Amino acid sequence: MEISLKGMLAGLLLSSALGLGGTLVANAAGDEIVIGAPISLTGPLAGDGKEQKWAYEQAVADINKSGGIMVKSAGKKLPVRLVVADDESSEGKVASALENLIKVQKVDALLSTHSGPMNIAGAIVAEKYKKFYMITTAFPFEWQPLKLKYSALFFFHPGPGAEVPFQIWDKLPANEKPKHPALVSEDSPDGKGFGGAFEAAAKKYGYSFAVDDPWAIGATDYSALITKLKAADVDAMLVFGSPADTVTLLRQMKELGFSVPYLHGWKGTWTGEFHEALGPDSDYILTDGFWSASYPYKGAKELGDRYEAEFKKDSVTVGAFYANAQVLAQAIEKAGSTDATAIHDAIFGQEFKDTVVGDLKFDDTGFALIPSVATQWWQGKHQLIYPDGNWTYKPAPAWDKR
Repeated sequence: MEISLKGMLAGLLLSSALGLGGTLVANAAGDEIVIGAPISLTGPLAGDGKEQKWAYEQAVADINKSGGIMVKSAGKKLPVRLVVADDESSEGKVASALENLIKVQKVDALLSTHSGPMNIAGAIVAEKYKKFYMITTAFPFEWQPLKLKYSALFFFHPGPGAEVPFQIWDKLPANEKPKHPALVSEDSPDGKGFGGAFEAAAKKYGYSFAVDDPWAIGATDYSALITKLKAADVDAMLVFGSPADTVTLLRQMKELGFSVPYLHGWKGTWTGEFHEALGPDSDYILTDGFWSASYPYKGAKELGDRYEAEFKKDSVTVGAFYANAQVLAQAIEKAGSTDATAIHDAIFGQEFKDTVVGDLKFDDTGFALIPSVATQWWQGKHQLIYPDGNWTYKPAPAWDKR
């Protein structure tokens, strides 16, 4: 991992070198604060990007309703303008999206895209240009080793996050506990990192995986994998992959008559697009998530109600993205400036209260911990199981019994 990150760093810094001429002039010296965000508007993470874009737009609208952000260097409150660039769900496109935002759109600060490798790519470019990049949805093991000055992160550790399904299994009746679980994790830095965490958690809780193979990204035929899962008598699956790949896998599982009582997905199962693609077949699927509208935090229920009123569905992510914008806005106000060093000083080692994900305490590396969420799809809604949910897990019957 360290080697690949160093390689990524070198490549991205080289690609960013053209056109650099020092720190760009901040728009905050004028009449507005311009915040940029690379977002996956197209590609396999477009479902995630749709929720992210909505959350950022809502946060900016709410900030502007309150009069904007007080900036001491301007001597007044300034409205915020959000500018989005499509990163096409690609690590290779993040650098060009960031360069457009910084060099052409002249943004003052940046909100992150989604997924660890893409956010690392974005943070490295922001570091070169000395623009602060506020991140959620990246794992700390990917970001912290780089010791970047101009980005901060809140998310969950893969270790505790990977323990969630085993904690759920511990509470199941003996006849519902998995006997032959499988790990199906995509062949990517995120997948390998989380896969290792799952393997460590399985050992801790006394389980072993009947199948544990890298999962090909973007394939159209998973029949060989499904045949292997069948042959191993797999009765539970932990799946880490994109929404598109996870939908393809589940459709082919149904076509081949293979189902498991417990299927828990990370990254690919929580979006509204996942449910829309599968319809009733999404019932019983468990998801990860970064947030719940049932959290007892200021503004959480209202944000969830707003999302559901607009889209006629719920979300387990928009709160994290909304909070990302909350933290950046509060940091700019604390700093009294959009200067990246001043924003760094306002976040690192500081606490941010009353966000929609609760109070965030950033350590001296710029990281703040939030819990991983587990829900189960049921009739088009996420039912919260963990942490402190009031929904009782339902095992999935065979496809022809649903």
